[in-house]
Amino acid sequence: MHMTSKQSQRTSASPWRVIGWGGAIALILTPLVAMQFTSEVDWDETDFIVATIIFGIVGGLIELAVRLSSNWYFRIGAMFAVLAGFMVVWANLAVGMIGNEDNPVNLWFGAVLFVAIVGSIASRFRKRILPFTMFLSGALQVAIGIFAGILGGDMRGGKFTIVLSVAWFIASLFFWYARQKRNVQD
Repeated sequence: MHMTSKQSQRTSASPWRVIGWGGAIALILTPLVAMQFTSEVDWDETDFIVATIIFGIVGGLIELAVRLSSNWYFRIGAMFAVLAGFMVVWANLAVGMIGNEDNPVNLWFGAVLFVAIVGSIASRFRKRILPFTMFLSGALQVAIGIFAGILGGDMRGGKFTIVLSVAWFIASLFFWYARQKRNVQD
């Protein structure tokens, strides 16, 4: 059976895929190396399993975005959205964005992820709706940060989550640019 050049490109490992997945593996192994030199890093099997699952989901979603569209604005927007979602999950699992990981306000960030995920799926990843979905996710994250900073008394965590919301706004901007491209099927 003869493969076309397009099929051959899909099955071969592009340098970006190798860099992406290799980087994920390196990040997962970094704590293992650090544990050999310091007692400050203390991961157990569960930590490595959770990290592997999270990085696998992030990598899989980025691969999905690349396959969904050849539009680079869409791809970059998707990468920012996936990375924003990753940072929300990772920060909350590691130390908590507001206070510590036991602070119940941190559970509110689930609403940010809910809006981003449900909005993306409901839109069927259409470029008309994604900019609004990502903007709404960023605005909700800012609102939680303001609430936590002003009313909850945690200004440091509030500022951190507001800064992190910029990734959602950048995703929104790139999805808006993708929508403006006329040669992309919607």
